Amino acid sequence: MSEMSFEQMLEESFKTIRNGEVVEGTVIDVKEDEIILNIGYKADGIITKSEYTNDSSVVLSDLVHPGDTMTAKVLKVNDGEGQVLLTYKRLAAEKGTKRLEEAFESGEVLKAPVTQVLDGGLCVVIDEARVFIPASLVSDTYEKDLSKYADQEIEFVITEFNPRRRRIIGNRKQLLMAEKAEKQKELMERIQAGDKVEGTVKNVTDFGAFIDLGGADGLLHISEMSWGRVENPKKVFSVGDKVTVLIKEINGDKIALSLKFEEQNPWLNAAEKYAVGNVVSGKVARMTDFGAFVELEPGVDALLHVSQISKEHVEKPADVLSVGQEIEAKVVDFNGEDKKISLSMKSLEAPAQEEAAEETEE
Repeated sequence: MSEMSFEQMLEESFKTIRNGEVVEGTVIDVKEDEIILNIGYKADGIITKSEYTNDSSVVLSDLVHPGDTMTAKVLKVNDGEGQVLLTYKRLAAEKGTKRLEEAFESGEVLKAPVTQVLDGGLCVVIDEARVFIPASLVSDTYEKDLSKYADQEIEFVITEFNPRRRRIIGNRKQLLMAEKAEKQKELMERIQAGDKVEGTVKNVTDFGAFIDLGGADGLLHISEMSWGRVENPKKVFSVGDKVTVLIKEINGDKIALSLKFEEQNPWLNAAEKYAVGNVVSGKVARMTDFGAFVELEPGVDALLHVSQISKEHVEKPADVLSVGQEIEAKVVDFNGEDKKISLSMKSLEAPAQEEAAEETEE
Protein backbone atom coordinates (compact mmCIF):
# COMPACT_ATOMS: atom_id res chain seq x y z
CA MET A 1 0.00 0.00 0.00
CA SER A 2 1.60 3.23 -1.19
CA GLU A 3 1.71 6.23 1.07
CA MET A 4 -0.09 9.45 0.03
CA SER A 5 1.98 12.51 -0.75
CA PHE A 6 1.64 15.66 1.35
CA GLU A 7 -0.26 17.35 -1.48
CA GLN A 8 -2.68 14.43 -1.66
CA MET A 9 -3.25 14.47 2.10
CA LEU A 10 -3.76 18.25 2.04
CA GLU A 11 -6.31 17.93 -0.76
CA GLU A 12 -8.10 15.15 1.10
CA SER A 13 -8.44 17.44 4.12
CA PHE A 14 -10.58 19.89 2.14
CA LYS A 15 -14.28 19.32 1.61
CA THR A 16 -15.70 18.74 -1.82
CA ILE A 17 -18.22 21.15 -3.28
CA ARG A 18 -20.53 21.11 -6.30
CA ASN A 19 -22.24 23.69 -8.47
CA GLY A 20 -25.51 24.82 -6.85
CA GLU A 21 -24.36 23.91 -3.34
CA VAL A 22 -24.89 26.40 -0.51
CA VAL A 23 -21.69 27.08 1.42
CA GLU A 24 -20.68 29.19 4.39
CA GLY A 25 -17.46 31.14 4.55
CA THR A 26 -15.50 33.83 6.34
CA VAL A 27 -14.65 37.07 4.60
CA ILE A 28 -10.88 37.33 4.01
CA ASP A 29 -10.82 40.54 2.00
CA VAL A 30 -13.18 43.10 0.48
CA LYS A 31 -12.13 44.81 -2.74
CA GLU A 32 -13.88 47.39 -4.87
CA ASP A 33 -15.56 44.84 -7.12
CA GLU A 34 -15.40 41.55 -5.19
CA ILE A 35 -15.55 39.81 -1.86
CA ILE A 36 -13.10 36.99 -1.07
CA LEU A 37 -14.16 34.20 1.30
CA ASN A 38 -12.49 31.25 2.94
CA ILE A 39 -15.04 28.49 2.38
CA GLY A 40 -12.91 25.60 3.72
CA TYR A 41 -12.04 24.48 0.21
CA LYS A 42 -8.71 24.29 -1.55
CA ALA A 43 -9.61 27.47 -3.39
CA ASP A 44 -11.10 30.70 -2.12
CA GLY A 45 -14.65 31.72 -2.94
CA ILE A 46 -15.27 34.92 -4.90
CA ILE A 47 -18.46 37.00 -4.87
CA THR A 48 -18.35 39.71 -7.51
CA LYS A 49 -20.20 42.96 -6.89
CA SER A 50 -22.79 42.05 -9.54
CA GLU A 51 -23.42 38.75 -7.73
CA TYR A 52 -23.74 40.49 -4.38
CA THR A 53 -26.42 43.02 -5.31
CA ASN A 54 -28.30 44.60 -8.20
CA ASP A 55 -27.56 48.04 -6.82
CA SER A 56 -24.50 49.31 -8.67
CA SER A 57 -24.16 52.30 -6.34
CA VAL A 58 -23.37 50.09 -3.33
CA VAL A 59 -19.87 50.30 -1.85
CA LEU A 60 -18.98 46.75 -0.81
CA SER A 61 -16.60 47.79 1.97
CA ASP A 62 -19.45 49.70 3.63
CA LEU A 63 -21.55 46.55 3.95
CA VAL A 64 -19.07 43.68 4.27
CA HIS A 65 -15.95 43.46 6.44
CA PRO A 66 -13.13 40.93 6.96
CA GLY A 67 -14.15 38.39 9.56
CA ASP A 68 -17.83 38.49 8.62
CA THR A 69 -19.54 35.15 8.04
CA MET A 70 -21.51 34.83 4.81
CA THR A 71 -23.66 32.18 3.20
CA ALA A 72 -23.55 31.93 -0.61
CA LYS A 73 -24.35 29.60 -3.45
CA VAL A 74 -21.77 27.99 -5.75
CA LEU A 75 -22.07 29.07 -9.38
CA LYS A 76 -18.83 27.49 -10.65
CA VAL A 77 -16.37 25.30 -8.75
CA ASN A 78 -13.62 26.65 -11.01
CA ASP A 79 -14.03 30.05 -12.58
CA GLY A 80 -11.07 29.43 -14.93
CA GLU A 81 -8.58 30.97 -12.53
CA GLY A 82 -8.75 28.26 -9.89
CA GLN A 83 -11.27 30.11 -7.72
CA VAL A 84 -14.83 29.25 -6.76
CA LEU A 85 -17.41 31.67 -8.19
CA LEU A 86 -20.20 32.32 -5.68
CA THR A 87 -23.44 34.27 -5.68
CA TYR A 88 -24.98 35.99 -2.71
CA LYS A 89 -27.87 37.80 -4.36
CA ARG A 90 -29.31 34.74 -6.10
CA LEU A 91 -29.39 32.78 -2.86
CA ALA A 92 -30.99 35.77 -1.16
CA ALA A 93 -33.48 36.04 -4.04
CA GLU A 94 -34.41 32.37 -3.63
CA LYS A 95 -35.02 32.94 0.07
CA GLY A 96 -36.90 36.12 -0.77
CA THR A 97 -39.04 34.31 -3.34
CA LYS A 98 -39.85 31.66 -0.77
CA ARG A 99 -40.87 34.37 1.67
CA LEU A 100 -43.05 36.01 -0.98
CA GLU A 101 -44.74 32.69 -1.66
CA GLU A 102 -45.53 32.33 2.03
CA ALA A 103 -46.82 35.93 2.13
CA PHE A 104 -48.99 35.23 -0.93
CA GLU A 105 -50.53 32.18 0.71
CA SER A 106 -51.07 33.85 4.09
CA GLY A 107 -52.04 37.34 2.90
CA GLU A 108 -49.24 38.88 5.00
CA VAL A 109 -48.78 42.63 4.66
CA LEU A 110 -45.24 43.39 3.50
CA LYS A 111 -43.28 46.62 3.70
CA ALA A 112 -40.38 47.64 1.48
CA PRO A 113 -38.86 50.77 -0.09
CA VAL A 114 -39.58 51.54 -3.75
CA THR A 115 -36.42 50.79 -5.73
CA GLN A 116 -37.64 51.82 -9.16
CA VAL A 117 -40.41 53.98 -10.62
CA LEU A 118 -41.56 52.92 -14.09
CA ASP A 119 -44.20 54.27 -16.47
CA GLY A 120 -46.38 51.29 -15.67
CA GLY A 121 -45.85 50.97 -11.94
CA LEU A 122 -43.40 50.53 -9.07
CA CYS A 123 -40.71 47.98 -8.23
CA VAL A 124 -39.85 46.90 -4.70
CA VAL A 125 -37.36 44.29 -3.52
CA ILE A 126 -37.81 41.84 -0.67
CA ASP A 127 -34.57 40.00 0.16
CA GLU A 128 -33.34 40.50 -3.43
CA ALA A 129 -36.64 39.18 -4.83
CA ARG A 130 -38.34 41.69 -7.13
CA VAL A 131 -42.01 42.58 -6.80
CA PHE A 132 -43.87 44.67 -9.38
CA ILE A 133 -46.82 46.85 -8.37
CA PRO A 134 -48.78 47.98 -11.47
CA ALA A 135 -49.86 51.64 -11.56
CA SER A 136 -53.50 50.54 -11.28
CA LEU A 137 -52.73 48.81 -7.96
CA VAL A 138 -50.60 51.56 -6.40
CA SER A 139 -53.47 53.69 -5.09
CA ASP A 140 -57.23 53.67 -4.70
CA THR A 141 -57.35 56.78 -6.91
CA TYR A 142 -55.82 57.39 -10.34
CA GLU A 143 -52.30 58.80 -10.15
CA LYS A 144 -50.65 59.88 -13.37
CA ASP A 145 -47.28 60.70 -11.79
CA LEU A 146 -45.78 58.01 -9.55
CA SER A 147 -42.44 59.77 -9.00
CA LYS A 148 -43.43 60.79 -5.46
CA TYR A 149 -43.10 57.13 -4.42
CA ALA A 150 -39.36 56.96 -5.29
CA ASP A 151 -37.43 55.59 -2.27
CA GLN A 152 -40.62 55.73 -0.19
CA GLU A 153 -41.36 52.73 2.03
CA ILE A 154 -44.79 51.32 1.21
CA GLU A 155 -47.00 48.48 2.39
CA PHE A 156 -48.57 45.95 0.03
CA VAL A 157 -49.79 42.38 -0.29
CA ILE A 158 -48.90 39.78 -2.92
CA THR A 159 -51.95 39.09 -5.10
CA GLU A 160 -50.25 37.12 -7.88
CA PHE A 161 -47.34 34.71 -7.50
CA ASN A 162 -45.88 33.01 -10.57
CA PRO A 163 -42.07 33.00 -10.34
CA ARG A 164 -41.73 30.75 -13.39
CA ARG A 165 -43.20 33.51 -15.52
CA ARG A 166 -41.43 36.11 -13.38
CA ARG A 167 -44.79 37.52 -12.33
CA ILE A 168 -44.85 38.44 -8.66
CA ILE A 169 -47.45 41.17 -8.36
CA GLY A 170 -47.90 43.43 -5.35
CA ASN A 171 -51.09 45.29 -4.49
CA ARG A 172 -51.19 48.46 -2.40
CA LYS A 173 -54.67 49.51 -3.54
CA GLN A 174 -56.28 46.57 -1.72
CA LEU A 175 -54.87 47.73 1.61
CA LEU A 176 -55.95 51.33 1.04
CA MET A 177 -59.48 50.28 0.12
CA ALA A 178 -59.73 48.03 3.17
CA GLU A 179 -58.49 50.85 5.39
CA LYS A 180 -60.91 53.28 3.75
CA ALA A 181 -63.82 50.85 4.24
CA GLU A 182 -62.97 50.50 7.93
CA LYS A 183 -62.75 54.28 8.38
CA GLN A 184 -66.02 54.71 6.50
CA LYS A 185 -67.72 52.18 8.77
CA GLU A 186 -66.42 53.97 11.87
CA LEU A 187 -67.53 57.34 10.49
CA MET A 188 -71.03 56.12 9.60
CA GLU A 189 -71.47 54.72 13.10
CA ARG A 190 -70.42 58.06 14.57
CA ILE A 191 -72.38 60.63 12.55
CA GLN A 192 -76.05 61.35 11.98
CA ALA A 193 -78.15 63.98 10.23
CA GLY A 194 -77.95 67.29 12.07
CA ASP A 195 -74.36 66.86 13.25
CA LYS A 196 -71.71 69.49 12.60
CA VAL A 197 -68.41 67.97 11.48
CA GLU A 198 -65.06 69.21 10.23
CA GLY A 199 -63.72 68.19 6.85
CA THR A 200 -61.26 69.04 4.11
CA VAL A 201 -62.18 70.10 0.59
CA LYS A 202 -61.09 67.26 -1.67
CA ASN A 203 -62.45 68.37 -5.04
CA VAL A 204 -64.41 71.33 -6.40
CA THR A 205 -66.75 71.10 -9.40
CA ASP A 206 -69.25 73.41 -11.08
CA PHE A 207 -72.11 71.86 -9.10
CA GLY A 208 -70.51 71.59 -5.68
CA ALA A 209 -67.59 70.47 -3.56
CA PHE A 210 -66.62 67.05 -2.22
CA ILE A 211 -65.56 67.16 1.42
CA ASP A 212 -63.34 64.49 3.01
CA LEU A 213 -64.85 63.79 6.41
CA GLY A 214 -62.12 61.38 7.49
CA GLY A 215 -63.44 58.07 6.23
CA ALA A 216 -65.93 59.08 3.56
CA ASP A 217 -66.64 61.97 1.22
CA GLY A 218 -69.73 64.14 1.46
CA LEU A 219 -71.20 66.36 -1.24
CA LEU A 220 -71.73 70.03 -0.50
CA HIS A 221 -74.05 71.04 -3.34
CA ILE A 222 -73.85 74.58 -4.71
CA SER A 223 -77.39 75.21 -3.43
CA GLU A 224 -76.26 74.37 0.12
CA MET A 225 -73.12 76.53 0.20
CA SER A 226 -74.83 79.64 1.49
CA TRP A 227 -78.18 81.12 2.43
CA GLY A 228 -77.39 83.47 -0.41
CA ARG A 229 -76.58 82.80 -4.02
CA VAL A 230 -73.29 81.15 -5.12
CA GLU A 231 -72.49 81.53 -8.80
CA ASN A 232 -69.32 79.43 -8.93
CA PRO A 233 -68.09 77.04 -6.18
CA LYS A 234 -64.52 77.40 -7.45
CA LYS A 235 -64.56 81.05 -6.41
CA VAL A 236 -65.57 80.08 -2.89
CA PHE A 237 -63.53 76.92 -2.15
CA SER A 238 -60.07 75.56 -2.91
CA VAL A 239 -58.75 72.02 -2.51
CA GLY A 240 -57.32 71.65 0.98
CA ASP A 241 -59.62 74.18 2.67
CA LYS A 242 -60.81 73.20 6.15
CA VAL A 243 -64.56 73.61 6.63
CA THR A 244 -67.19 72.92 9.28
CA VAL A 245 -70.29 71.50 7.63
CA LEU A 246 -73.72 70.27 8.62
CA ILE A 247 -74.75 66.68 7.92
CA LYS A 248 -77.98 67.31 6.04
CA GLU A 249 -78.85 63.75 5.01
CA ILE A 250 -77.34 60.25 4.97
CA ASN A 251 -78.63 57.87 2.32
CA GLY A 252 -76.71 54.59 2.27
CA ASP A 253 -73.08 55.58 1.71
CA LYS A 254 -74.04 58.99 0.30
CA ILE A 255 -73.68 61.98 2.59
CA ALA A 256 -75.33 65.32 1.74
CA LEU A 257 -73.77 68.35 3.41
CA SER A 258 -74.81 71.93 3.98
CA LEU A 259 -73.43 75.26 5.16
CA LYS A 260 -76.91 76.65 5.73
CA PHE A 261 -76.89 76.53 9.53
CA GLU A 262 -80.33 77.19 10.96
CA GLU A 263 -79.08 79.69 13.53
CA GLN A 264 -77.80 81.78 10.63
CA ASN A 265 -81.06 81.57 8.69
CA PRO A 266 -81.81 85.17 7.62
CA TRP A 267 -85.56 84.45 7.71
CA LEU A 268 -85.48 83.98 11.50
CA ASN A 269 -85.80 87.75 12.09
CA ALA A 270 -87.03 88.74 8.63
CA ALA A 271 -90.57 89.49 9.86
CA GLU A 272 -89.29 92.40 11.93
CA LYS A 273 -86.73 93.70 9.46
CA TYR A 274 -89.05 93.50 6.48
CA ALA A 275 -92.42 94.29 8.04
CA VAL A 276 -95.05 95.84 5.77
CA GLY A 277 -94.42 99.57 5.52
CA ASN A 278 -90.68 99.39 6.13
CA VAL A 279 -88.47 101.10 3.59
CA VAL A 280 -85.59 98.80 2.61
CA SER A 281 -82.67 98.82 0.21
CA GLY A 282 -81.35 95.96 -1.91
CA LYS A 283 -79.61 94.95 -5.09
CA VAL A 284 -81.31 93.82 -8.27
CA ALA A 285 -80.33 90.15 -8.60
CA ARG A 286 -82.24 89.09 -11.73
CA MET A 287 -85.09 90.18 -13.92
CA THR A 288 -88.05 88.71 -15.77
CA ASP A 289 -90.69 90.30 -17.96
CA PHE A 290 -93.07 90.55 -14.99
CA GLY A 291 -90.68 92.01 -12.46
CA ALA A 292 -87.28 92.14 -10.79
CA PHE A 293 -86.00 90.04 -7.90
CA VAL A 294 -84.16 92.13 -5.35
CA GLU A 295 -81.65 90.64 -2.90
CA LEU A 296 -82.24 92.35 0.44
CA GLU A 297 -79.51 90.26 2.08
CA PRO A 298 -77.92 86.87 1.30
CA GLY A 299 -80.78 84.37 1.33
CA VAL A 300 -83.63 86.90 1.29
CA ASP A 301 -85.03 87.95 -2.09
CA ALA A 302 -88.10 90.08 -2.71
CA LEU A 303 -90.22 90.62 -5.81
CA LEU A 304 -90.55 94.06 -7.28
CA HIS A 305 -93.42 93.64 -9.74
CA VAL A 306 -93.20 95.61 -12.96
CA SER A 307 -96.37 97.48 -11.97
CA GLN A 308 -94.67 98.63 -8.75
CA ILE A 309 -91.53 100.08 -10.30
CA SER A 310 -92.92 103.50 -11.12
CA LYS A 311 -96.15 105.49 -11.41
CA GLU A 312 -95.10 105.92 -15.01
CA HIS A 313 -95.87 102.95 -17.26
CA VAL A 314 -92.95 100.51 -17.46
CA GLU A 315 -93.08 97.90 -20.22
CA LYS A 316 -90.24 95.73 -18.92
CA PRO A 317 -88.08 96.00 -15.77
CA ALA A 318 -84.96 95.98 -17.94
CA ASP A 319 -86.08 99.28 -19.47
CA VAL A 320 -85.40 101.16 -16.21
CA LEU A 321 -83.38 98.76 -14.01
CA SER A 322 -80.16 96.78 -14.38
CA VAL A 323 -78.74 93.75 -12.58
CA GLY A 324 -76.55 94.87 -9.69
CA GLN A 325 -78.30 98.19 -9.30
CA GLU A 326 -78.97 99.35 -5.73
CA ILE A 327 -82.59 100.38 -5.19
CA GLU A 328 -84.81 101.58 -2.35
CA ALA A 329 -88.39 100.36 -1.97
CA LYS A 330 -91.22 99.90 0.48
CA VAL A 331 -92.36 96.48 1.74
CA VAL A 332 -96.00 96.06 0.67
CA ASP A 333 -96.45 92.38 1.53
CA PHE A 334 -94.66 89.88 3.76
CA ASN A 335 -95.35 86.11 3.83
CA GLY A 336 -92.90 84.43 6.21
CA GLU A 337 -94.38 80.97 5.77
CA ASP A 338 -93.78 80.92 2.02
CA LYS A 339 -90.71 83.19 2.29
CA LYS A 340 -92.18 85.78 -0.06
CA ILE A 341 -91.78 89.55 0.13
CA SER A 342 -93.27 92.10 -2.25
CA LEU A 343 -91.79 95.55 -2.78
CA SER A 344 -92.89 98.80 -4.33
CA MET A 345 -90.78 101.66 -5.60
CA LYS A 346 -93.92 103.38 -6.85
CA SER A 347 -95.26 103.86 -3.34
CA LEU A 348 -92.23 105.98 -2.49
CA GLU A 349 -92.92 108.34 -5.38
CA ALA A 350 -96.32 109.65 -4.14
CA PRO A 351 -95.09 111.47 -1.01
CA ALA A 352 -92.23 112.99 -2.96
CA GLN A 353 -94.61 114.30 -5.63
CA GLU A 354 -97.05 115.69 -3.03
CA GLU A 355 -94.22 117.54 -1.26
CA ALA A 356 -93.13 119.01 -4.58
CA ALA A 357 -96.73 120.13 -5.30
CA GLU A 358 -97.04 121.75 -1.87
CA GLU A 359 -93.80 123.66 -2.38
CA THR A 360 -95.11 124.95 -5.76
CA GLU A 361 -98.37 126.20 -4.21
CA GLU A 362 -96.51 128.14 -1.52
